Order: sequence, then structure tokens, then C-alpha cells
Amino acid sequence: MPKRDDKGFLAKTLINATAIYLTANLVEGIHISSFGTAIVAAIVLGLANALIKPVLLILSLPINVVTLGLFTLVINGILLMLVSMFTTGFIVSGLGSAIIGYIVISILSFLINVIL
Repeated sequence: MPKRDDKGFLAKTLINATAIYLTANLVEGIHISSFGTAIVAAIVLGLANALIKPVLLILSLPINVVTLGLFTLVINGILLMLVSMFTTGFIVSGLGSAIIGYIVISILSFLINVIL
């Protein structure tokens, strides 16, 4: 039986949007124009994680094995950069900022989920 998830799509999107918005204020090289833009970025990031990330993980499996999974950080950074390309008002300056940003987004999203 699948695990029951108490938080719906809207709640998850708002949590991720909040994490993205806060990350833009914490990480140099990541800029966002408004909270509305963060909501759009959260939706696009969710789609990228669902549709693109699995393919990238399979294609990068050999290098992921060699790096003991650390290459996944690079994939996450690339996804965040892709999201910035498709979201007007969301700018990620480089891969380093994207990797750090994705880590911060993940941590903030986790903490917000724990609190709520």
C-alpha cells in the first residue's frame, strides 16, 4: 500500500517556493524577482525532478558509481540552472551557485516540512 501523504500539491509547491525564495536571499549568484516567480520556479523544478532527473541519473550512472553518488549534486545543480532558463525573473549565475543553491533549497524545504 502506498504511503499516505498529508501535504497536497499546493502545500508542497508553497513550501518549495518559500525555500527557493529564501535561498535566493542566502546564496550569492541566485536572484529571484518575486514570490510569484518562486512559485513558478517551484512548479518547473518539480516537473524537472519528475521528468528529467530520472533520465539524467540513468545516463550518469557510471560516473555516479565512481564518485559514490557525489555527481548527483552536479545533476541537481544542472536542473536548477535549467529551471532558471525557463523561468523569467529567476537567475542562477553559475554551476557552483546552482549546486549550493540546490543543497540549501533541499535543507530549507526539509526544515519547513518538519515544522509544518
